[in-house]
Amino acid sequence: MKVLVLGGTGTVGSQVVRELLGKGADVSVLTRDPKKPLPPGVRAVAGDLLDPATVRSAFAGMDGVFLLNALSATECHEGLMAVNGARMAGVKKVVYLSVHRVDEAPHLPHFGAKLPVEAALKASGIPFTILRPNNFFQNDTWYKDAMLGYDVYPQPFGDVGLSRVDVRDIAEAAAIALTAGAANGETVNLVGPDVLTATATAATWGGVLGRKIAYGGNDLDAWEKQSLAFLPAWMVFDFKLMYGFFQEKGLKATPDDVARLTALLGHPPRRFDEFAAETARFWSA
Repeated sequence: MKVLVLGGTGTVGSQVVRELLGKGADVSVLTRDPKKPLPPGVRAVAGDLLDPATVRSAFAGMDGVFLLNALSATECHEGLMAVNGARMAGVKKVVYLSVHRVDEAPHLPHFGAKLPVEAALKASGIPFTILRPNNFFQNDTWYKDAMLGYDVYPQPFGDVGLSRVDVRDIAEAAAIALTAGAANGETVNLVGPDVLTATATAATWGGVLGRKIAYGGNDLDAWEKQSLAFLPAWMVFDFKLMYGFFQEKGLKATPDDVARLTALLGHPPRRFDEFAAETARFWSA
């Protein structure tokens, strides 16, 4: 099976590439920078979804597409361009990475950009699976320096709780949907088995790191001022809105969500405490 992975050099997409290779797929990665390192046997396809020439050529001959659009001001347009490329090329299956409970917060740029792509995919006539993941465990690796250098866990998602998910479960689900024809026409929520608050997350990190880690708190104005030093203003604005939503509403899974993902994967979704312990061992090594 020939699969084109969009977003294949990032946190999720690179793991999807590894899962597909493990299932014997012939994998290509669409990238703006073909010099980026890829696993042996993976073909780099140079291109940009904002370029019609890429849309007309990159999808040709592909059986499946994993569609992940990186967070950007053009995310929605790039997603729609990809759906059209897959449609014109006669792709047999598209797996699209959206976000958990996306329809409950369409005002958030990070969420709302995905709704038109979901709608376009459903109307395209292409067999599809929509995966809607919660906040990733692996996002916490961004905060290594804050935790090890300042004893602070700074991600301000509050204390209502998120059903966070391991990127490895996302990748497994995507590879199964693409290569086994599973979950056709379905929208599957990708979630962890536990509801995690920011305070509890900080405590978990403290336990595995052997130090007292404090939660940085819910002051989003202070978070915004700090984040503007290293992130673009449009992204900080977007994330501030998203964290405000998390603090007010949370992002929790249902027992049915966990059961459906367990059935798709063939095993229970990974636990955050196990991920944190594994990551702490890696950092110490």
